[in-house]
Amino acid sequence: MKYIFSVAFVAISILSCSQQTPEVKKVNHKKSSTTQKLTAKVVNTEDPICHMEIPKYMKDTAVYKGKTYGFCNSMCKDEFKKNPKKYVK
Repeated sequence: MKYIFSVAFVAISILSCSQQTPEVKKVNHKKSSTTQKLTAKVVNTEDPICHMEIPKYMKDTAVYKGKTYGFCNSMCKDEFKKNPKKYVK
């Protein structure tokens, strides 16, 4: 008897799950104006930590004495924040 109820329960569960269809949302892959707002103009042309060349507009930045400095990655930015006087010329 337990076997019949177990089979019936599993069958009902499977049927109810198969009838539900997930909603699919369309994603717009065009660049939005919000991604451009995330960038900042920086005063340096190379990363002060590893000396890699950086673009004029960066997302990974730090402000020191009113100037915005750009970095190639967050590790360099964290190192700069520990002792900015060491890296600012």
